[in-house]
Amino acid sequence: MTITVEAISLDQKSVLAQMLELYSYDFTEFSNDDLDEDGYYGYSYIDAYWSEEGRYPYFIRVDGKLAGFILVRSFCEYSNLSDAHNIAEFFIMRKYRHAGVGKTAAKYIFDCFPGAWEVSQWKNNLPAQKFWDNTIKEYTHGQYVKFISNQANVVVLTFDSRSL
Repeated sequence: MTITVEAISLDQKSVLAQMLELYSYDFTEFSNDDLDEDGYYGYSYIDAYWSEEGRYPYFIRVDGKLAGFILVRSFCEYSNLSDAHNIAEFFIMRKYRHAGVGKTAAKYIFDCFPGAWEVSQWKNNLPAQKFWDNTIKEYTHGQYVKFISNQANVVVLTFDSRSL
């Protein structure tokens, strides 16, 4: 199995938009999101990934086939890390889960952006918490900080890859 991560070009935005719909559907297990009257969830920040500095969209492929995506931002929501990045959205299609695809893609992205990182998950999303805790523990050899933002109802993991 060959896992690759590639930048998403503007002409591939419609593919990302379709995959965001799948992601949103999966995520309704943890959110209160509903379809709009046209049958879409929508993602209000999609255009920003090609119009704002500090946003980076990536596809994840397995043996050349689309398997997920990662949206990275140069911004922290819950910590005061400087020059940091965070995972805005992360999606692996069910077919490819529990096969190391997500872990491989996440580590690749961490290597692409050396420095401080913030990764958050909703408190009610226990599978995401388990995935990120295991992935970041392995990547950092246990050198990370975990805290809960009760105000935002999220669990946050932070680390700095430059100190690894």
